[in-house]
Amino acid sequence: MTSVPPVAPTADDPAALVALLRELVEIESPTGTPGVAAASAWTRARLEALGGTTVLEDGGHLQVDFPGGGAPLVLLAHTDTVWAVGTLAGMPFRVADGRIHGPGAYDMKAGIVTILAALAEAPRPGDPARRALRVLITADEEQGSVSARPHIAAAAAGAAAALVLEPCLPGGGVKLHRKGIGRFQLTVHGRAAHAGTQPSPGISAIDELARQVVAVHGLADPARGISVNVGVIRGGTAENVIPARAEAQIDIRITQQTQAPELESALRALVPEVAGARHEWTGAWTRPPLECSPGAEQLFAAAARHAAALGLQLDRGGSGGGSDGNLIGALGVPVLDGLGPDGAGAHATHEHILAASLPQRARLLARLLLDPGVA
Repeated sequence: MTSVPPVAPTADDPAALVALLRELVEIESPTGTPGVAAASAWTRARLEALGGTTVLEDGGHLQVDFPGGGAPLVLLAHTDTVWAVGTLAGMPFRVADGRIHGPGAYDMKAGIVTILAALAEAPRPGDPARRALRVLITADEEQGSVSARPHIAAAAAGAAAALVLEPCLPGGGVKLHRKGIGRFQLTVHGRAAHAGTQPSPGISAIDELARQVVAVHGLADPARGISVNVGVIRGGTAENVIPARAEAQIDIRITQQTQAPELESALRALVPEVAGARHEWTGAWTRPPLECSPGAEQLFAAAARHAAALGLQLDRGGSGGGSDGNLIGALGVPVLDGLGPDGAGAHATHEHILAASLPQRARLLARLLLDPGVA
């Protein structure tokens, strides 16, 4: 017989929430590993115990729907992490000084536990106050949500809004906007030659690349929210060889979708400065920007009102990083991101959440599910 998991605890039982989070964190789930499917199965069982019906389970991607009135709200989270299998041995789950540590605890398994606790606190399916919900848990967010995109698009159909359980801003603020992300590579082709005896036929790809790195960084415009970073460079074969090839990997962040063609055109308009060198550009925009919308403003107004009723002040802001909120927002769905618990250390060894924020965010989400401020 298959055991049925107990219904998730509410925010009134913080110790049980910590225990629940420990179970999920201790399922190590780096992107593309069997642990992602295991974390998805763990989540599915608990969502079904709360009255949900699974409509999708595909390679770790999971959608569980809850009946109710009105256009559905989409709750977004992801089970994959950046931490390799075996990380727990040196970075175990632990609670100390009001902080909950562990790989993936902050980014973003605490967000999944927040969903479970909020659903446990909200009216049960069948209650007339219950809003229709779609819980979508993706499996490859940490690597760009490539395989998740069709599932995000399907979940967006007819949705009233999306609530994203990524970590909040420091201090508890939610995110109404995020930067879009482009990943591009410039490959410079030159001509090899002996650096000592016959350098003149050579065309140094590294010389050309160095000049272009300066030019690429010059495209940054902080006043408009445009950042540019050459993060990796490679080139050459030996110190006594004029290098025939060099490459640079470039990260570009933008605040408005209209900036994307502008930046891409500026990259491709760069001309070689070293005679005979040739440029080759590859890459694409991996996430569109999440731009604040009137619907997002309505969501924030409702969330701030609910937070005040709980004795909390809810601030607003944005992030230079991307999430699945960028993708569903680009489909015209109003998005409120950063509803997960407070903490710090995403992708870092000091990753943790503040223990007190876990029940607080669960209570806030439970109220928002009943009254999101959008039709």
